[in-house]
Amino acid sequence: MLMNLTIGCIGGGNMAEAIIKGLLSGGMPSRSILVADPVLERRAHLASSLQVKTTDDNNEVAQTADLLVLAIKPQVAASVLSGLEPSITPEKLVVSVMAGVSTTMIEESLSSGCRVVRAMPNTPALVQAGATAISGGRRASDEDLALTEELFRLTGAVYRVGERQMDAVTGLSGSGPAYVFSFIEALADAGVKNGLAREVASGLAVQTVLGAAQLLQQSGEHPALLRDRVSSPGGTTIAALHTLENGRLHGLLMDAVDAAVKRSKELAGIKLL
Repeated sequence: MLMNLTIGCIGGGNMAEAIIKGLLSGGMPSRSILVADPVLERRAHLASSLQVKTTDDNNEVAQTADLLVLAIKPQVAASVLSGLEPSITPEKLVVSVMAGVSTTMIEESLSSGCRVVRAMPNTPALVQAGATAISGGRRASDEDLALTEELFRLTGAVYRVGERQMDAVTGLSGSGPAYVFSFIEALADAGVKNGLAREVASGLAVQTVLGAAQLLQQSGEHPALLRDRVSSPGGTTIAALHTLENGRLHGLLMDAVDAAVKRSKELAGIKLL
């Protein structure tokens, strides 16, 4: 069903590019995708690398698209939505990837009665390995949510949540890649400190995290069980885990997610002006 639609993106940044790549890999013809972005260099990049039609006119895209993706910064939401209102009709599905902007805010800004679905993807969507949570607005139907799921499955895994849980999603998976990057960086630095070449240390760190994640996903077992199997009595792993526990790794990660959730709620409290 998705492949029979015309998809429009307002904003042509990294997340829009990830979505477009997913659509193209899923078989959608490039002629069915339109992108509006104010930056000439960005339009040229998308047109040349992905062969999609680009423009600096938001309304041209909004009028043509069956499904409209809002991939813009929350700071410009008010002005962009105001300009789009004449082009948004009730039969259009609007999918927003704007952090901290609720479906209610969008619905109130677009008084046409359109259906709105909110999505929170993360940056691994750029390599079709993202994690996205979606929630529907007041008028969004099960069919709208299924269509949005189909869209984001092309960029990775998709989960349905209540919109009140979106701040928690932001703190966990939205910001989560940065936590993992920091962990990988620290592992690689430790390897270098202990005599490994930087290239070797970085490669081992990345593959260790990737492999551990795949093992966890494919086994379906609890992380603690897999951790215990690596921890031989009196061995190297349990000695390292003791150090991590002394440093409050578990608690620090939970505190980090809490901080991101708190900040997400603060940003969501900023009204569209």
